[in-house]
Amino acid sequence: MFPEAVEHYHDLLSNQELAESSRALLDEGLEKAKLIFGGRRLSPYLRPHFVSESDFAHICQICETVWSAIQKVKDAAVADPNVVDDLGVTEIERELVAIDPGYVAVSPTSRLDSFLTKSAYSFVELNGESPAGIAYADAAYDIFSSLPVMRQFSADYNVRAMYGRGFMLDVLVSSYEEFLGRKPERTPHIAIVDLPGVPTVKEFELFRDFFEKANYPATICTPQELEFSNGRLSIHGEVIDIVYKRLLVNEYLPIIKEYPALLDAYRAGAICMVNSFRSKLIHKKALFAVLTDPNHAPLFSERELAAIRAHVPWTRVVRDQHTDYFGREVNLLDFIRADGERLVLKPNDDYGGHGITIGWNVDQRGWDEAINNALADGDYLVQERVPTARETFPALTDEGRIEFAEQLVDLDPLLFNGKVGSAFTRLSFTELANVSSGGGMVPTYIISKK
Repeated sequence: MFPEAVEHYHDLLSNQELAESSRALLDEGLEKAKLIFGGRRLSPYLRPHFVSESDFAHICQICETVWSAIQKVKDAAVADPNVVDDLGVTEIERELVAIDPGYVAVSPTSRLDSFLTKSAYSFVELNGESPAGIAYADAAYDIFSSLPVMRQFSADYNVRAMYGRGFMLDVLVSSYEEFLGRKPERTPHIAIVDLPGVPTVKEFELFRDFFEKANYPATICTPQELEFSNGRLSIHGEVIDIVYKRLLVNEYLPIIKEYPALLDAYRAGAICMVNSFRSKLIHKKALFAVLTDPNHAPLFSERELAAIRAHVPWTRVVRDQHTDYFGREVNLLDFIRADGERLVLKPNDDYGGHGITIGWNVDQRGWDEAINNALADGDYLVQERVPTARETFPALTDEGRIEFAEQLVDLDPLLFNGKVGSAFTRLSFTELANVSSGGGMVPTYIISKK
């Protein structure tokens, strides 16, 4: 939080010539870089998100402490099928997570979605399977740093961008070396794999170009194009060593029997896959239920437990049971029905804001219906409301005008082998700050006064 910096930036935008030249350059940069998601501007705002150096140092410490606890959940799940049950992993997913990826980290690349307010720092979920946005954020840094208003702002403030693609490449290469047990004898070929026609293909192109500029051959392809024979995975005759898997397990399962090459190569140990299928363990939103359940407290250190209590929202799987609520035993269903004003219902394994019911946005009848639907589904969570962050941003209308509007501010630190290396921020007019459900993103700058 840096209100005086925001006020100064907005004061600069009161200069119409400076604001208009910055708006024009932003639009030009977004168009040139093709920073479009589903046909929309990815960053329809004329200001980045600012976080102070002191706040960000605190955020990094919290993220990395909680991450060490998350890694322990993975270790416990590998050893104990009861933990796998608690995470809500399906039978077919169990087969996939049982395959050893050849390296220790459960998710070499991950994203913790969070809110930073004056009084709290709270996580809402983890994307541990295939976090998007790393390369988009890098491209947005290039554009925003060139804006005339940012250059003027930089006269009074130190601004630090946090580029992530270099960290992503380091993670791919270090995971591959751990997988091999040695340094590779030749430069590995990287395949960026996802379904055809996904809206994130521009990000794949940004990654491919970055990898190739660093002298790592890279290919964007689909699971339908892959071939596995003679112990090697290939695309159009080119052997693949590392799969940067952007393909979600849920989207691969319906076609896995028809296009098994990726799975066959992974099971045979012919490729290093990042993130691996094992990351599905912690991508389940029930991860937060495991973290906040006293029954699992022995897994964690006192430092980790303190971080969990302070920053991870109380979460439980929705079922007819008695459970703990901060030392008090409650009938879970009665508790949920009575306290909708501070609870959220969400599916255990979905994204883009699908299936979420926000208790304080519906009446009692709607809340009761959502609870019944969650019970019928059998794979839903209830999570306690956290303090959300809101700031005023200069939003760009479709006509190109600048309108100052309050936005929900979702700060998303990006972790690489458990260390924060980058971050971006998602903004939204609604309660769901999600690009795929209509929000936008801006780069996150770490700043201090000169």
